Amino acid sequence: MAKGRIYIISIEGAGTSALAVIYKKMGWNVSGSDEGDHFYGDILKKNRIKVFGTYNAKNIPKDVTKVVYSTSAKEDNPEIIAARDRKIPLLSYPEALAEIFNQKIGIAVCGTHGKTTTTAILANTFKELGLKPSALVGSKVKNWGGNSLAGSGDYFIIEADEYQNKLGKYKPWAVILTSIDYDHPDFFKNFQEYKQVFIDFVKKIPRHGLLIYCNDDADVIEVAKEAGCQKISYGFSEGSMCKIENFEFQINNFQINNSVSQTFEVFFKENFFGKFKIGLAGKHNVLNTAAVIAFCHKLNIGGTKVAEALKVFAGTSRRFEYVGENRGAFLIDDYAHHPREIQTTLKAAKNIFPQRRIVTVFHPHSFSRTEALMSEFAQSFDNTDSVIVLDIYGSVREKAGNVNSQDLVRSINKYNPGKAQYIPTIEEAIDFLKEQMDQKDLIISMGAGDVWRVTHGLKNKYQR
Repeated sequence: MAKGRIYIISIEGAGTSALAVIYKKMGWNVSGSDEGDHFYGDILKKNRIKVFGTYNAKNIPKDVTKVVYSTSAKEDNPEIIAARDRKIPLLSYPEALAEIFNQKIGIAVCGTHGKTTTTAILANTFKELGLKPSALVGSKVKNWGGNSLAGSGDYFIIEADEYQNKLGKYKPWAVILTSIDYDHPDFFKNFQEYKQVFIDFVKKIPRHGLLIYCNDDADVIEVAKEAGCQKISYGFSEGSMCKIENFEFQINNFQINNSVSQTFEVFFKENFFGKFKIGLAGKHNVLNTAAVIAFCHKLNIGGTKVAEALKVFAGTSRRFEYVGENRGAFLIDDYAHHPREIQTTLKAAKNIFPQRRIVTVFHPHSFSRTEALMSEFAQSFDNTDSVIVLDIYGSVREKAGNVNSQDLVRSINKYNPGKAQYIPTIEEAIDFLKEQMDQKDLIISMGAGDVWRVTHGLKNKYQR
């Protein structure tokens, strides 16, 4: 018998869709609505969760137990108004997640970059080790065919987003802090205000809890000093408690799904812990994996067991994801939408494909981010041969701004004359690339919106 009914407004988001599936597996009847881009609708369909395509007060079941709404939902949403009028318990997404998370041994993965991959690696490793975790990840995890786990074990691992200070709702036993790099300028007025949410968060870790933090990031180190719990640092840097050594990158015969491998050794306080191999590209993913290794070491799990568990991790969607080929050109899709992420992804691409011409199709995400970080964006494309900039992908809260994509093109070309060009739409970009691309090209669709349609469109329409 079901526990009751839960209705979720804007149910097809990365977080809300994962929460919906967790609720369903906990025994709730779940339904919801979404008028957005339907990024995660397939996951909900697979789990037989009903989704209404419009917001309407009549959608909410008469016997509903509680209503959960995405923080992207507007106050004048008719379903939010109806829930208030009917005095139905109404929770924001972070409040609803916190209800479950705070009752478990909660592990929160936070930071500007690397959250999704680190959360997925940690949760999948725990799963492989038989710990039966619950988990919520902001992307589809290839090993799971979804973005959540609802295990019977004590651990609940979440990707904890700092935007709108969602971190304030969670009471973690342990935190992994990957990086701090100013973001979300529409919400945080300056870097110090942004950094403060991480300081406040690590201060909440109980004395018997744990902070795993990246020793290669000066701002992370400063934040870690504020925590009053046990701490373990990881990184390539000297002085890291969990230190990465003997890092090697290898490209096999190019069947890309298994072509990239990285091996490295980890030492704890100069004592050898193990040699590890991952099938993910980029030194940043070695760091992400090292955070997980540090956690496992703290739980007294042997290096050999951890290495075996890590080997099977297949990655997450839209993180340097191989899409296919078009007449010999390789097609890659990546979620990078912040200057440092762009630099990191393109550096990895250049290392893997030094002989290929790299063409990046960039979809700027949010007007405020593009404006606040214009100079940083403009200097992020050194490792690509050309850049196509699409119209800015606005957010639910932000449909217009003070800058446009032509401004970004001009800024890029100021540093690298002739490198960038403006093509307004995805459809026009596909048509342009169909005519212009060469068999030695690497085409990367890049951004937080629906720019993935460029590489998927090229593959689906034109690949034999």
